[in-house]
Amino acid sequence: MHNVIKQLSAFMLPACILSLAACNQPATKTTDKTMTDSTKTITLPSASAFETTIDGKQTHLYTLKNKKGMEVAVSNYGGHLVSALVPDKAGKLVSVVLGFDSLSGYKKTIGNYYGATIGRYGNRIAKGAFKLDGKEYHLATNNAPNSLHGGKKGFNDVVWDAKQIDSTTVEMTYLSKDMEEGYPGNLNTKVTFHLTDDNAIEIKYEATTDKTTVVNLTQHAYFNLNGEGNGDILNHVAKIDADNYTPVDKTLIPTGKIETVKGTPFDFTTPKTIGKDIDADNQQIKYGPGIDHNFVLNKHDITTPIATVTGDKSGITMEVYTEEPGLQFYTGNFMDGTHTIRGGKTDSHRTAFAMESQHFPDAPNQPQFATTTLKPGQTYKTETIYKFSAK
Repeated sequence: MHNVIKQLSAFMLPACILSLAACNQPATKTTDKTMTDSTKTITLPSASAFETTIDGKQTHLYTLKNKKGMEVAVSNYGGHLVSALVPDKAGKLVSVVLGFDSLSGYKKTIGNYYGATIGRYGNRIAKGAFKLDGKEYHLATNNAPNSLHGGKKGFNDVVWDAKQIDSTTVEMTYLSKDMEEGYPGNLNTKVTFHLTDDNAIEIKYEATTDKTTVVNLTQHAYFNLNGEGNGDILNHVAKIDADNYTPVDKTLIPTGKIETVKGTPFDFTTPKTIGKDIDADNQQIKYGPGIDHNFVLNKHDITTPIATVTGDKSGITMEVYTEEPGLQFYTGNFMDGTHTIRGGKTDSHRTAFAMESQHFPDAPNQPQFATTTLKPGQTYKTETIYKFSAK
């Protein structure tokens, strides 16, 4: 709890300014308003800071709000989850998703994927190449020597068509054209963000194609459950329902093996702090450096949480539910304080974590992994939920 008073003061002035700015916005694409609840000390970013034109298309910020006072903001630029304000154990709203006050912040940090919707293929494909139906396809090696998160201009750097369905739901669609970033097929994609009244962000993905292709969509939000800019996440307590993981080579491509987490730093089958084994003398940790690995989930049927994380200061717990077989747990190992986030703080080393639901990295090249192939006539459909509570 050290420095809480100073941190609250740092948040108060920007919050007041943002509140005034939000009140002057026209009631068009967003409903972002400041609550009069006395427990609210922060606000969502101003909608006007996300209004611009990219590639000839208009960008907007969309606000979702539930009956419990939780608020979420998403942008149709890159399908970014911009902000999530969650009540802590005292009922005060805490900003648990790292992000920026304007769209320009996301443009400047494209390669960091803060809060982005990832596609056409989340995670890495070895050497930027794969074969389908006997034909080899080549992708940008934007994470040399591999392709990462869809290439140089993935789904995180395009403007989606979006419509707000109601106060709790926004739907986004994007047509990824045949051979965009080297991927075959015209891929029609839909992502729906829905905020429930029990403080859960439901994210549903759908896609169809007119040519055999590969698809692996995910959300790349960075979380700090004590509040963005409020220190590192090493004392967060995490549990992951995964008895196995996929070890990687030095370029972070899976070796193809599935190995037990027992007796390794990757054993989160019982709750432990994220920092407990994060710098262990372990070759896989050294490759990270830290945890940046795919966990093989024991169960993934959307009805049972497959991971839980609790902020040690806020008391906020996040449960993760998914229909995907894997979860990439990333502990902010490459965060280095280069970027200024909301509140004037920086994205310092390990000040956030990501939990990306997914099929396994490099699955197109590793037939022993569950397939990511999508054929004409099939529908790619999957759901992931981030649910918050506090005590």
